[in-house]
Amino acid sequence: MKFDELDLSYEVLDALDAMRFDECTPIQEQTIPVILEGHDLIACAQTGTGKTAAYLLPVIDRIADGGYPTDAINCLVMSPTRELAQQIDRQMEGFAYFLPVSSLAIYGGTDGRNFSRQQHGLKAGADVVIATPGRLLDHIQMGYVDLSKVSFFILDEADRMLDMGFHDDIMQIVKLLPANRQTLMFSATMPPKTRRLANDILTNPVEVSIAVSRPTEKIDQRACICHEGQKTPMLLQLFRTAHSKRVIVFAASKLKVKDLTRELRRAGLKAAEMHSDLDQTQRDEVLHGFRSGRLDILVATDILARGIDIDDISMVVNYDVPREAEDYVHRIGRTARANNDGMAVTLVGERDQPKFARIEKFLGYKVNRIPLSSGLGNAPSEADSAQDNDRRKKKSAGGYGHGRKDRPRRNFQGKQPDQGQQQESNDTGKASEASVQRKLRSRGRRKPGGNTDKKPVDGEI
Repeated sequence: MKFDELDLSYEVLDALDAMRFDECTPIQEQTIPVILEGHDLIACAQTGTGKTAAYLLPVIDRIADGGYPTDAINCLVMSPTRELAQQIDRQMEGFAYFLPVSSLAIYGGTDGRNFSRQQHGLKAGADVVIATPGRLLDHIQMGYVDLSKVSFFILDEADRMLDMGFHDDIMQIVKLLPANRQTLMFSATMPPKTRRLANDILTNPVEVSIAVSRPTEKIDQRACICHEGQKTPMLLQLFRTAHSKRVIVFAASKLKVKDLTRELRRAGLKAAEMHSDLDQTQRDEVLHGFRSGRLDILVATDILARGIDIDDISMVVNYDVPREAEDYVHRIGRTARANNDGMAVTLVGERDQPKFARIEKFLGYKVNRIPLSSGLGNAPSEADSAQDNDRRKKKSAGGYGHGRKDRPRRNFQGKQPDQGQQQESNDTGKASEASVQRKLRSRGRRKPGGNTDKKPVDGEI
């Protein structure tokens, strides 16, 4: 479907034409008419499918039609991160270029001048406010934010907001909104906690779900089976033989990101780290350096997996296997954009092989394997790693007995122990119990479990 087939104003269509947007994505085609009709909405679609335009276009079109206050906040968009808030704000500027609709981005990590600008915009009443929950609450607590006239409340990346612990912040903000608002929830996944939030804040919503698509065929996906200690040398070899510019490396933790960045810099590579410990100025500097070509490699946590547009990425490396298949799709989806080709390499450690097998099951095919570089030693075989994992699971479940030979064994033939054995066991048990009682009395303590009427206090199990 083309945008001009939707019931959007000429001003919005002119902006889309200037931005060279012609065809709707599936999520836009299915949600824009629902939003224009005024229904609450739950929309589930992966990152990169055009969700931002799906909610901004109909909302700003309705605000521009009139009937909304000019000195109040008419739409509130919640974002889990400042990077996503900035991106939404940039798109908002383009979509509303020919419309008398104002917008304001509210996020932390800024200096005093930016905070004052945010303060002024909130007092004046920007039409569309795009905010992270924590920074918006900072302003609310100062007493000058009025959300009583909000007509549109939008949660973008709702699942990620809940993963980051923003549930209570969101509910605190919801209490300040009018009951007769239109609420739109967009999410890449729909786990139970996201569904519960939807039930709490939406009214008779229409549900739209776009299945998580498989990665584009333009991405050359590869995997290398290796030991944990072989990952960094293999990564350096990849930079020598494949790509060493416009690369994003995803690692599982902030600590690992920091350590890996140091290793790459020692190797003479122009690398920088990106994680939540950086303030906004530092993040902006890193992204600007990468976009301008001053930096070649970004080592990041999943903060870059969603919601940040960086074009011309030549290669994505999963230094650690992501937890879920959707996260894998989001990560490698940073490359092969805008009709470009790209490469995605996953370094699969011994313990990560079951996770990667689940990802391959989701993909529906086996990712091509690349051998470990010569000189790095032997790689673990996939069969051996799978068997090791099974052994760990059995051991943690007590399947190997842990050498406790004195532990009574169940008689699987249904026979009972003979009377002599039973008496010996009972005598041993009585002697042990008497010994415990003597020791406890000598210490002035009660035998554990002696008071069976005691109720557990909060926090006990």
